[in-house]
Amino acid sequence: MRIALIGAAGQLGTDMLPVLGEDVVPLGHDAIEVTSIESVHAALSAAEPEIVINLAAYNLVDRAEQEPEQAFAVNADGPRNLARWCESRGIALLHVSTDYVFGQDRARSEPYRESDATGALSVYGQSKLTGEEAVAENCRRHLIVRTCGLYGHAALKGAGKGNFVETMLRLGGERDSLGVVDDQRCTPTSTEDLARGIAALVETQEWGTYHVTNSGSMTWCEFATEILGQSGMSTIVRPVSSAEFGAAAERPAYSVLCNTRFEDVTGFELPHWKDALARYLGGR
Repeated sequence: MRIALIGAAGQLGTDMLPVLGEDVVPLGHDAIEVTSIESVHAALSAAEPEIVINLAAYNLVDRAEQEPEQAFAVNADGPRNLARWCESRGIALLHVSTDYVFGQDRARSEPYRESDATGALSVYGQSKLTGEEAVAENCRRHLIVRTCGLYGHAALKGAGKGNFVETMLRLGGERDSLGVVDDQRCTPTSTEDLARGIAALVETQEWGTYHVTNSGSMTWCEFATEILGQSGMSTIVRPVSSAEFGAAAERPAYSVLCNTRFEDVTGFELPHWKDALARYLGGR
């Protein structure tokens, strides 16, 4: 199956390439601009794919509050352009989205299923939700993959915008203590594991929306504590509230995703987040 991989140079894209096989066309930002219909047409027509995987995203969650036009251009208009091109040629489209399409259910305490009502709290989340809707409305043969808090080894080489694990390791080496948010529960996910999950999902051709993360859940404070603990660092991690931290964009208090549909369709289960973290740290 010939695959066009948009966003191939990022953390997830870097881990997708080896699992997709030889018949993949990697497309970085220099090769395709998803906000331009002309660029989409030229790049994908040349690639001649049977399926397009879109990893391109504007993911500066806080900055999006000040520049919503840029966020919506990449996260909503871009997927719409791709979906329309794919539909016009009978080609399938896989689009990666986020747990941040949820959050307005402030009393939530059980993992979200694909059928649960969405409700984004931030400009970033709203732009990603609009992108999901554009894909679903414009391309019948589509896969939407919602995931969370990605981290991959490509961040060590400058790909993407870094990741939470590397930030904690850097700060842990610079400070005696760290204040980390402890009232947001989710499941940060290894790009290596997600790449395998996406490859398994593509093979099924069972179209629709899927939740795909590592298993288990944690707060960011718990994640930071585990990162530093597994790394043998003695830095103290202090729990702080989202209000104390003062980020520009509001995040969900609970955005754990239920992977059951994905697991039932693929027969594939991503590892527990602690195991994924240990493998990531061991491979640095």
